[in-house]
Amino acid sequence: MPKNTPGRRFIEEWRANAARLQAEGLYDPAHEHDSCGVGLVAAIDGKPRRAVVEAGIAALKAVWHRGAVDADGKTGDGAGIHVQVPQDFFKEHIARTGHEPRPGRLAVGMVFLPKTDFAGQERCRSIVETEILNFGYAIYGWRQVPVDVAFIGEKANATRPEIEQIMIASNPGVSEEQFERDLFIIRRRIEKRVLDEHINDFYICSLSCRSVVYKGLFLAEQLTAFYPDLLDERFVSSYAVFHQRYSTNTFPNWRLAQPFRMLSHNGEINTLRGNTNWMKSHETRMTADAFGEYGEDIKPVIQSGSSDSAALDAVFEVMVQGGRSAPMVKSMLIPDSWSNKATMPQSHKDFYSYCNCVMEPWDGPAAVAASDGRWAIAGMDRNGLRPLRFIITSDGLLIVGSESGMVPVKESEVVEKGRVGPGQMIGVDLEKGRFYHDRELKDTLAARHPYGAWVRNITELDSLIKGKTGTRPEFSRDELRRRQRAVGYTLEELELILHPMVEDSKEPVGSMGDDTPLAVLSDRHRGLHHFFRQNFSQVTNPPIDSLREKHQMSLKTRLGNLGNILDEDPSQTRLLQLESPVLTSAAFEAMRAYMGADAVDIDCTLPIDGGENALRDALVRINREAEDAVREGCVHVILSDKDVSAGRAPIPMILATGGVHTHLTRQQLRTFTSLNVRSAECLDVHYFSVLIGVGATTVNAYLAEETIAERHRRVLFDGLSLNECIRRYKKAADEGILKVMSKMGISVLSSYRGGYNFEAVGLSRSLVAEFFPGMTSRISGIGLSGIQRKVLEIHERAYGEDTVALPVGGLYRFRRSGEVHALEGELIHTLQAAVASDSYATYKKFSEATRRAQPISLRDLLDFKQDRAPVPLEEVESITEIRKCLGAATAPRCNKDWSAPRPF
Repeated sequence: MPKNTPGRRFIEEWRANAARLQAEGLYDPAHEHDSCGVGLVAAIDGKPRRAVVEAGIAALKAVWHRGAVDADGKTGDGAGIHVQVPQDFFKEHIARTGHEPRPGRLAVGMVFLPKTDFAGQERCRSIVETEILNFGYAIYGWRQVPVDVAFIGEKANATRPEIEQIMIASNPGVSEEQFERDLFIIRRRIEKRVLDEHINDFYICSLSCRSVVYKGLFLAEQLTAFYPDLLDERFVSSYAVFHQRYSTNTFPNWRLAQPFRMLSHNGEINTLRGNTNWMKSHETRMTADAFGEYGEDIKPVIQSGSSDSAALDAVFEVMVQGGRSAPMVKSMLIPDSWSNKATMPQSHKDFYSYCNCVMEPWDGPAAVAASDGRWAIAGMDRNGLRPLRFIITSDGLLIVGSESGMVPVKESEVVEKGRVGPGQMIGVDLEKGRFYHDRELKDTLAARHPYGAWVRNITELDSLIKGKTGTRPEFSRDELRRRQRAVGYTLEELELILHPMVEDSKEPVGSMGDDTPLAVLSDRHRGLHHFFRQNFSQVTNPPIDSLREKHQMSLKTRLGNLGNILDEDPSQTRLLQLESPVLTSAAFEAMRAYMGADAVDIDCTLPIDGGENALRDALVRINREAEDAVREGCVHVILSDKDVSAGRAPIPMILATGGVHTHLTRQQLRTFTSLNVRSAECLDVHYFSVLIGVGATTVNAYLAEETIAERHRRVLFDGLSLNECIRRYKKAADEGILKVMSKMGISVLSSYRGGYNFEAVGLSRSLVAEFFPGMTSRISGIGLSGIQRKVLEIHERAYGEDTVALPVGGLYRFRRSGEVHALEGELIHTLQAAVASDSYATYKKFSEATRRAQPISLRDLLDFKQDRAPVPLEEVESITEIRKCLGAATAPRCNKDWSAPRPF
């Protein structure tokens, strides 16, 4: 495309704008979400027919309103259809080219090539052909896919790739399963080589002997107009998966249009960051006989820049190609809620308990339609936050999608209708020609192996602790005060946070708003957890109610050596399982005794005289000790700051935990061990949540328990035993963690763990990148040297004085000797007096005092530039004219010409 055409200019402007927004922190591709229309049509007898394709196209066009439309009225966010490869259609084309099609199935690759880079096109074709030939398969040739660009918008056409198909012959004696698996490996090898060549705009929509995907950046109604192939009567299929995309917070892209290689997805995967991180860890041990010597060619499973749906599809595909069926993979990735469902059959609970031992759920609002060539399935997430309706017709068609009535069917021809409920799944076995309801499908899956016997390998922690929750005091009162002071406890926290958690079994409730300085701006000690701000669900993925949805949520925690996710055997269930990651000291001691020599204890303190790099040296030591222990066979790593003394200061456990989790992940060792944390600083729900969010498997807030025990001895918890006090504190922490998870729409703790569902405010970008990779940090801030200085300062106050008393506090309530507050009483009184008396002089006192005040938020660091001359007073409009322009929406528009340049 010539450089000066409107299309080329649009592409360049689009990319430049995206880069500018990303550089300014206003856009991040990792935050993309979408909410769409999805569904499938399948012939229950499994036989290909034209009616399936026509119904799929009709259903797709019926959900056009679920997709976004650009201002040009033609460019959409993407639409497409996934059908079987119509063998006769392509074999006739091959015959017309002078080739004799071989017996058996042929494969078709739907390929997007760089449109304007002709040298890149040829290089891509060469790579594709080379990899296919290296596997010993013959190539019939390339086919230019007929397209009609008149029906799509200018923006869609400007970014349109060159669309071609490559046709491949199978070899005699090669089964369809093997051919399909070889094509999967070939595609992954091609993708890797193209990346190595740094070629942009190359994408393989599908490379399969079973399925082919037609998709693009257009409206649903334009599908058949753009791809005339789909109108051919020879284009038949036994299933059709369709999708209309509505991207939110995204830049639409041809490759991100759905369907993907196996599934279409409507909704958002709220656990995406955690799932992606854990998938990288699983890759270390991921192997399957099906892949043979090519196991490394399929890694990384999730390619950089994938959307949530593309990432889910990539994991779905590799698990199917590894030997599992589509219904089994859906059950593992998007399982039903099972742990708290009393009406679920025990065999189903055992099945899902096994799945929970293998893979973290991909949780979030999700309706999926998928096919692996053998099965066509449709299912929902555990919360059922996306609609999915189905009907079965008298002529043997299953029609399921986001809305009812997508395909007009006479009522007399409807055999059955209904909806796919939360956690449910329906499917068609295309080979056997049988439809399965949810219960039937799960019965079939649960009967594949003796999962009930397998899950008996799981050891429950409750059976080890035998109901004990309390513990004997470990520190003297003086030592307890010093340790409390060394980690930043205040009397206010004990009274307003800890006490209500014990007394009411709930996290304390306060008013909205925080008028204290950001942690990085405060001149007082603030724990590292104050630099982490919780993320919330955004756009169309709503937060869930942790009370109403309690039966859908789970804090179950597994400890042990996680195995190969592509295996299926009883060894995968030899784990220690907890109902919650929050451990009382008694529970931790029982767990530690159970672990025995399989665990290593690592000291997380630093010497106070270790020099200016003491903190970094200590973190390097901790990482090295953890790595060495895991390589030597330790299944559990325990990080503890209990060795605090006059000569050793505690390392913030969030930093130590994030460092070890990240280091073990980078060394491909994270799935070989659990990461258990004993933290003195941990007191409130937010600290628990941050520790788990940065990778902790379990958390024991031992100093908080010691504090509860000390307050219990002072009879501050009227009528409660110590065991009951500890139990209530744990219950408050558990429910608080559920509430934090629910803000992100996450139901399962294993998918929240290691997900970094926070935003760092005031931590240096280099520190975040090193210890919390992937977490958002829009502004920089203090690094390790600043954190070390704060830690040593507060440690000196704790151990450098003869008598230690806890500071009053002032973070939650204003104290004259405490933290600064923006809404300070005298300042607000001055403002009220100025308003009441209409005194400009009094108002000036307020404004001057505000300007002199310590910075509270980021905007307090901003000021007006003083290097420009003021606007002459005669050029300034009167307040009367300004009020006219700022009046009600129904007021006449201002006649002032604002188009001319004006001084500012």
